[in-house]
Amino acid sequence: MRYDIEWMKEKLKEMLDEERYIHSVGVMETAVKLAEKYGVDVEKARVAGLLHDCAKGFSDEELVKMAYKYGIFVDEVLLKVPFLLHGPVGAYLAQELFGVTDEEIKRAIALHTTGDVNMSLLDKIIFLADYIEPNRDFEGVEELRELSWKDLDLAVLRAYDSTICYVIKRNMILYEKTVSGRNDILLKLGEEKHEEVF
Repeated sequence: MRYDIEWMKEKLKEMLDEERYIHSVGVMETAVKLAEKYGVDVEKARVAGLLHDCAKGFSDEELVKMAYKYGIFVDEVLLKVPFLLHGPVGAYLAQELFGVTDEEIKRAIALHTTGDVNMSLLDKIIFLADYIEPNRDFEGVEELRELSWKDLDLAVLRAYDSTICYVIKRNMILYEKTVSGRNDILLKLGEEKHEEVF
């Protein structure tokens, strides 16, 4: 299915502040390049990348309310760290406001912050594109960018590591899906790459 990207951009611009909108376009462009590199549907990557943060303009209270409205499971951790809901809520908004019915696109949007077990190639691409888009600037981002073009799974693992270290250093709550996602990809990397990781 073809989507009207320009229309989506205009609508998204109304929902987000300028910095978040620029980030979203950067994620879209990076996702397209990664999709081309790893043989993933470019149109799906384009839409998921553009819309991944479509729920970022809402307050914590609004995100929780919308999560209940859409039937998203909200546990104690998500009540304490409601910004993590912007992914799952965004997946529903992508359908409701932007007409996106494709389940793969919606899943990639839902998981782009936390990750999860059994991530598809598209899930991994959006997860990584969010990390390495050109406007991101943090210690280690250049190495992660380089790795993303060489080994997608290893790059996703490094992104998990970066997230987990960031959360732990700030004494924040670590979401279980992130830990499970890291363990899952580490197990799937197998014996050959196990030594490379450590």
